[in-house]
Amino acid sequence: MRAHARWRRRRPLRTRLALACTGAVALVALGVCAAAYTIIRYELVHQLELNLTQQATQVRLRHRADPPGVLQGECAYLAAPPCAQIVPAGPGADPSAPYLLPVGSATREVAARERRAFYTEVTVGGRPARMLTTQGSPGTAIQVALRSDAVDKGVRQAGELMAAVAAAGVLLAAGLGYAVARTGLAPVARLTATAKRIAATRDASLRIDVPPGRREDELTSLAGSFNAMLGELEQSVTAQRRLVADASHELRTPLTALRTNAELLGRADRLTADQRERASAGLQRQLREVTGLVNDLIELARDEEPQPLVEQVRPSTLVGHCVRAARGHWPTVAFEFVDLAGARTVPGVPARLARLVSNLLDNAAKFSPAGGPVEVVLGADLELTVRDHGPGIAPEDLPYVFDRFYRASAARALPGSGLGLAMARQIARAHGATLTAESSPGGGALFRLRFAAAPSAGAPPRPPAPPTIAPPTGGPG
Repeated sequence: MRAHARWRRRRPLRTRLALACTGAVALVALGVCAAAYTIIRYELVHQLELNLTQQATQVRLRHRADPPGVLQGECAYLAAPPCAQIVPAGPGADPSAPYLLPVGSATREVAARERRAFYTEVTVGGRPARMLTTQGSPGTAIQVALRSDAVDKGVRQAGELMAAVAAAGVLLAAGLGYAVARTGLAPVARLTATAKRIAATRDASLRIDVPPGRREDELTSLAGSFNAMLGELEQSVTAQRRLVADASHELRTPLTALRTNAELLGRADRLTADQRERASAGLQRQLREVTGLVNDLIELARDEEPQPLVEQVRPSTLVGHCVRAARGHWPTVAFEFVDLAGARTVPGVPARLARLVSNLLDNAAKFSPAGGPVEVVLGADLELTVRDHGPGIAPEDLPYVFDRFYRASAARALPGSGLGLAMARQIARAHGATLTAESSPGGGALFRLRFAAAPSAGAPPRPPAPPTIAPPTGGPG
């Protein structure tokens, strides 16, 4: 059994499928031929028995009063009438002439009405015959026999014909099984060849060729799914390469500045106190930028949130904390917070959600003019909107604001690495939320964060639009 299982595992799927199809069709062909042979044999023998029954009835009617003995004895020839004889119940009434057909105790029992009629195979004149023993007049039995070699020959010829048909069916099944396996597994063969080419060339742009107009079956669906997986893999590889290229580009400038400042500090004895102070401050600033950039890259490399840290977070409390922290970081910007969510909660990692909101607030503060407001509204349906009153987002920049390292022309002079919004969208997706950006009709940029949690029963309806908050007349609140 184990050797058979190992053999099956080592055979290609095409071979196993062809053998399975061949075996199935062969079993059907053999079953049909065996059934046909059985039916033909039964019908031929049954026809012979009906003929014997008819002949026995004629003998009973014609020779009702005849004494026991042989009536007809020419059945040794195919064209001759059947052999017939009358046998009494007791041997004492037997005729002096011998019987042509064999007489036994069963024949006497039929004559004595102790047994029902029956058929037997006998030999008459050296030829096979089939004999019927049935009841005659009271106290007698009638025996009639006909040659059966013609029936036996017909049955044998039918068996030979059925065997030939079964053999042809098995051969045809083998050919059809191979053709079905080859045709049906063609997409699998193309998938295997494509996978081997990808493994050899590391080219994720390759695809499986699916013939146009082919019906959507399981294998075609498998090929389509594999092509979709290759598309995702290609995008992932492309994004990875772009991330490495962008990161190397972004790191080149601060690293160059670090090396320059380090070289200057290495010659500190040649510098004035003011020059050493500026070089040291520049070195610390570049170190902070590089550290922040590396930390952001590490955060972006995380694909999902750690499940053990997930808990029920109250957005109202979290956003309020982030707004208070942003007021300390950006004292010249007026942050206004409107909370309509109350005590509702969402599942998430608090530190990551706080990073998301802080990135949105820092981005809004960066583009806000001094003293300008940043409007933060947390709606009753857990939709968070952050709006600034800066220059807004140009239409050509809008599709790319969440791309890594992307910085609009208006933001190139501002601090940052272009990773904040990319990180915010990644955190939002990891929490099942959606983050979008748009240009506000009144000027500035508007970011919307929609959590996936459905409103609870009795929650107030969602407002048609975030309320617009008038700029405060005093300093930051």
